[in-house]
Amino acid sequence: MTDALLPAFTKGFVLSAGLIIAIGAQNMFVLRQGLKREHVAPIVLFCALADATLIVAGVSGLGGVLALVPSLSRVLSLGGAVFLSWYGVSALRRAARPAALVVSREAGLTLGAALAGTAAFTFLNPHVYIDTVMLMGAVGASLPPMERPLFMAGAALASLTWFSSLGFGARFLAPLFARPIAWKVLDLAVGVMMLALAASLARGALVA
Repeated sequence: MTDALLPAFTKGFVLSAGLIIAIGAQNMFVLRQGLKREHVAPIVLFCALADATLIVAGVSGLGGVLALVPSLSRVLSLGGAVFLSWYGVSALRRAARPAALVVSREAGLTLGAALAGTAAFTFLNPHVYIDTVMLMGAVGASLPPMERPLFMAGAALASLTWFSSLGFGARFLAPLFARPIAWKVLDLAVGVMMLALAASLARGALVA
């Protein structure tokens, strides 16, 4: 039984990792605070909990709707496949024009200001609702009910792993991410993962 459910955990982990690993305002903020070693633990915890909450909300909400209207599962799966394809292609395009990450040494932030900034970067980004709630929710809700908790756990673990690595490992990552080639490799990996997931999602929707 565990082996049969493992792909759901892996799918959640890979999809979540692919969606959050990119040069973005939130990631840059977490990395910058990690480099300055300011309030790293609260910021990482906030980001991880926010993602987990949005993922659970998306999967649970869409799961209820799909239970009432089963035909929506195919529509959402195909829509997700289209979005993942676009996201994958966008990542590959970014890889063709990689950018370096420049971190400034501005004055320190209080804990309240740091968390307020984290909240703003998290919830004022419209892509978080498209990626985490709608897309993750659509993919998770399309799974059998018994597999959804593992999907959500995998997605949440990917978020926690990424933000922990970004925040606490920033001091070691600084020289690496200062070079465009590092982001080029990351974007290439993200692009390939997203296109592979898109193909899997489309195949499942068309075969069902």
